[in-house]
Amino acid sequence: MTGFRFIHAADLHLGSPLSGLALKDPQIAERFAAAGRAAFSALIERALDEAVDFMIIAGDVYDGPWRDNHVGLFFNREVARLTRAGIPVYLLRGNHDAESIVARTIAMPEGVHEFSTKRPQTFQIEKLKVALHGQGFAERSVSENLALSYPAAEAGWFNIGVLHTSLSGRPPHAPYAPCTSDDLRSRGYDYWALGHVHAFEEVLREPLTLYPGNLQGRNIRETGEKGAVLVTVDEGRISYERLIVDCARFEAVDVVVNPTMQDSNILQSIEEAAGRLCETASQRVTALRVQLSGNHPAAGRIRASRRQWHDDVQAALQRVHADIWLEKLVINLHEPIEERTPEADGAMMDITRLIDEIAKTPEAHEDAEALIADIARRLPGSLAADETPLDATAKEVLEEAQAIIRTRLGLDGAA
Repeated sequence: MTGFRFIHAADLHLGSPLSGLALKDPQIAERFAAAGRAAFSALIERALDEAVDFMIIAGDVYDGPWRDNHVGLFFNREVARLTRAGIPVYLLRGNHDAESIVARTIAMPEGVHEFSTKRPQTFQIEKLKVALHGQGFAERSVSENLALSYPAAEAGWFNIGVLHTSLSGRPPHAPYAPCTSDDLRSRGYDYWALGHVHAFEEVLREPLTLYPGNLQGRNIRETGEKGAVLVTVDEGRISYERLIVDCARFEAVDVVVNPTMQDSNILQSIEEAAGRLCETASQRVTALRVQLSGNHPAAGRIRASRRQWHDDVQAALQRVHADIWLEKLVINLHEPIEERTPEADGAMMDITRLIDEIAKTPEAHEDAEALIADIARRLPGSLAADETPLDATAKEVLEEAQAIIRTRLGLDGAA
């Protein structure tokens, strides 16, 4: 069998709406919004530099219906760079770009091959003796086991299965095209190129079965390095390496605060954690969620001055690098038990009970939801889309209210 190399990518989500950063800093939000396209362009560059034999995209090229042709034209232009270099592309539709969702089309360059959405289809690369088997999504929600309908392996060929699937379940991803590892093994293929799950995962070693993850993190639930995989087949041996091509990154750190730390010590710990992340992010623009956790005598004061702490933490991050931005500050601090007096405990118990009672009333939640909905209606469409940038939960708001009341009653710990 001839040796060859290919790139396996998935979940490009081109045209994905902005999630959560726009109100916090419009300029940084624009850079994240452009990162998805930049990551795909970087992947194309790597494919050309590596002179791979072909590329696979296992679903969700697009994030949903096109608002206009720009997203399709961008994809067309980039894959044409590959086909002009003699590198064919094999792709299928996933739940986000199912045939029923993305009806608008632009003719793809010769050399871009899309798997049928009606039944499994096989493409052969004769000179490499490679057979690729796959089926795309006709509808967004596919509940049947597509893998079991894939054809048996072709003898004497290197067989690749391409499938957009949640397998037997990958929370929080929706359960589309469910199947088991045994279902995949039953086809007798040499490699399974999966899509749908946005985190890299080696599902099976025999046969090698991978989720490459998505190319670019789009929100705080998609942290860390993102990219595709480069697969090498040499005399029947299969190996792979990750290709990290994301151009912006979401990260999260948990800074444990001990009771003896002063404000300056806490900020220094945040700087140190951000510095370590900056090294792994290789100077990429980074949106960082910082959580402060632990016991501290000034926990109430810190919670009550959340806005000032937000600015102080952002300033600390900028001392590390100009392109680290605070996505959110989560203050999960509590007063040490030994710091509480009976009087403070009694007063706080009354306050806590009152706030808990308010929080449990449907009226309180309805009022909060109505206020947020009213604000969201006044936002430009892209800011209100998907995950609302007004991301403080009712619980966080109530905790902050409790902290402010505690501070004003003089029940807070020392500064």
